[in-house]
Amino acid sequence: MDITIHYTFLPHTDPEASLAFYRDALGFEVRNDVGTGTMRWLTVAPAGSATSIVLTPPAADPGVTDDERRTISEMMAKGTYGIVALATPDLDAAFDQIQAAGVEVVQEPTEQPYGVRDCAFRDPAGNLVRLNEIR
Repeated sequence: MDITIHYTFLPHTDPEASLAFYRDALGFEVRNDVGTGTMRWLTVAPAGSATSIVLTPPAADPGVTDDERRTISEMMAKGTYGIVALATPDLDAAFDQIQAAGVEVVQEPTEQPYGVRDCAFRDPAGNLVRLNEIR
Protein backbone atom coordinates (compact mmCIF):
# COMPACT_ATOMS: atom_id res chain seq x y z
CA MET A 1 0.00 0.00 0.00
CA ASP A 2 1.04 3.58 -0.62
CA ILE A 3 -0.56 5.69 2.13
CA THR A 4 0.52 9.12 3.35
CA ILE A 5 -0.78 11.58 5.92
CA HIS A 6 -2.50 14.42 4.12
CA TYR A 7 -4.14 16.48 6.89
CA THR A 8 -4.15 16.49 10.63
CA PHE A 9 -6.59 18.57 12.67
CA LEU A 10 -6.11 20.80 15.72
CA PRO A 11 -8.70 23.03 17.35
CA HIS A 12 -8.27 26.79 17.55
CA THR A 13 -10.10 29.40 19.60
CA ASP A 14 -8.81 32.54 17.89
CA PRO A 15 -8.06 32.40 14.15
CA GLU A 16 -5.96 35.58 14.13
CA ALA A 17 -3.81 34.40 17.06
CA SER A 18 -3.43 31.00 15.35
CA LEU A 19 -2.31 32.71 12.14
CA ALA A 20 0.23 34.75 14.09
CA PHE A 21 1.58 31.55 15.68
CA TYR A 22 1.68 29.18 12.70
CA ARG A 23 2.41 31.69 9.94
CA ASP A 24 4.54 34.28 11.72
CA ALA A 25 6.26 32.39 14.56
CA LEU A 26 6.67 29.00 12.81
CA GLY A 27 6.94 30.32 9.24
CA PHE A 28 4.17 28.11 7.83
CA GLU A 29 2.32 29.07 4.68
CA VAL A 30 -1.44 29.54 4.72
CA ARG A 31 -3.01 27.16 2.23
CA ASN A 32 -6.65 27.82 2.95
CA ASP A 33 -8.70 30.26 5.02
CA VAL A 34 -12.41 29.46 4.98
CA GLY A 35 -15.34 30.84 6.97
CA THR A 36 -15.69 33.81 9.29
CA GLY A 37 -15.74 34.62 12.97
CA THR A 38 -15.74 31.62 15.28
CA MET A 39 -16.54 29.29 12.35
CA ARG A 40 -13.25 29.76 10.50
CA TRP A 41 -11.00 26.93 9.26
CA LEU A 42 -7.33 27.57 8.50
CA THR A 43 -5.03 25.18 6.65
CA VAL A 44 -1.32 25.76 7.32
CA ALA A 45 1.87 23.87 6.49
CA PRO A 46 5.60 24.27 6.12
CA ALA A 47 6.45 25.35 2.57
CA GLY A 48 6.77 22.31 0.31
CA SER A 49 5.21 19.91 2.81
CA ALA A 50 2.67 17.38 1.56
CA THR A 51 1.02 17.30 5.00
CA SER A 52 -1.08 20.19 6.31
CA ILE A 53 -2.60 21.11 9.65
CA VAL A 54 -6.24 22.16 9.57
CA LEU A 55 -7.05 24.49 12.46
CA THR A 56 -10.71 24.06 13.21
CA PRO A 57 -13.29 25.59 15.52
CA PRO A 58 -13.53 23.23 18.50
CA ALA A 59 -16.60 20.99 18.68
CA ALA A 60 -18.07 22.43 15.47
CA ASP A 61 -19.74 19.08 14.72
CA PRO A 62 -23.49 19.38 15.46
CA GLY A 63 -23.39 15.89 17.00
CA VAL A 64 -21.20 17.07 19.89
CA THR A 65 -23.21 17.51 23.10
CA ASP A 66 -22.96 20.47 25.47
CA ASP A 67 -21.22 18.24 28.03
CA GLU A 68 -18.69 17.17 25.40
CA ARG A 69 -18.12 20.82 24.41
CA ARG A 70 -17.40 21.69 28.05
CA THR A 71 -14.97 18.77 28.34
CA ILE A 72 -13.19 19.81 25.12
CA SER A 73 -12.94 23.42 26.35
CA GLU A 74 -11.53 22.27 29.71
CA MET A 75 -8.98 19.99 28.04
CA MET A 76 -7.92 22.73 25.62
CA ALA A 77 -7.44 25.15 28.52
CA LYS A 78 -5.18 22.60 30.23
CA GLY A 79 -3.28 21.88 27.02
CA THR A 80 -4.26 18.20 27.00
CA TYR A 81 -6.59 18.07 23.99
CA GLY A 82 -4.45 18.58 20.87
CA ILE A 83 -0.82 17.67 20.22
CA VAL A 84 1.33 17.89 17.11
CA ALA A 85 4.97 16.83 16.69
CA LEU A 86 7.08 18.76 14.22
CA ALA A 87 10.75 18.30 13.26
CA THR A 88 13.74 20.45 12.35
CA PRO A 89 17.42 19.79 11.61
CA ASP A 90 18.51 22.72 13.85
CA LEU A 91 16.53 22.61 17.08
CA ASP A 92 18.48 25.32 18.86
CA ALA A 93 18.09 27.89 16.07
CA ALA A 94 14.39 27.07 15.65
CA PHE A 95 13.83 27.27 19.41
CA ASP A 96 15.54 30.68 19.61
CA GLN A 97 13.42 32.06 16.74
CA ILE A 98 10.14 30.70 18.11
CA GLN A 99 10.88 31.86 21.65
CA ALA A 100 11.77 35.34 20.33
CA ALA A 101 8.26 35.50 18.81
CA GLY A 102 6.85 35.46 22.35
CA VAL A 103 5.42 31.95 22.19
CA GLU A 104 4.63 30.12 25.46
CA VAL A 105 7.56 27.75 26.09
CA VAL A 106 6.66 24.49 27.82
CA GLN A 107 10.10 22.87 27.62
CA GLU A 108 13.48 24.13 26.43
CA PRO A 109 15.59 21.86 24.16
CA THR A 110 16.18 18.66 26.10
CA GLU A 111 17.70 15.25 25.43
CA GLN A 112 14.87 12.83 26.25
CA PRO A 113 15.58 9.41 27.82
CA TYR A 114 13.77 7.76 24.87
CA GLY A 115 16.40 9.01 22.40
CA VAL A 116 14.88 12.22 21.03
CA ARG A 117 16.11 15.76 21.52
CA ASP A 118 13.17 18.15 21.50
CA CYS A 119 11.43 21.17 22.98
CA ALA A 120 7.78 22.11 23.42
CA PHE A 121 5.50 25.13 23.05
CA ARG A 122 1.79 25.85 23.30
CA ASP A 123 -0.12 27.42 20.45
CA PRO A 124 -2.72 30.12 21.25
CA ALA A 125 -5.47 27.50 21.76
CA GLY A 126 -3.35 25.53 24.24
CA ASN A 127 -2.36 22.73 21.84
CA LEU A 128 1.00 21.21 22.67
CA VAL A 129 3.54 21.62 19.87
CA ARG A 130 6.61 19.39 20.25
CA LEU A 131 9.58 20.16 18.04
CA ASN A 132 11.98 17.24 17.49
CA GLU A 133 15.52 17.51 16.17
CA ILE A 134 16.16 15.48 13.03
CA ARG A 135 19.38 13.53 13.41
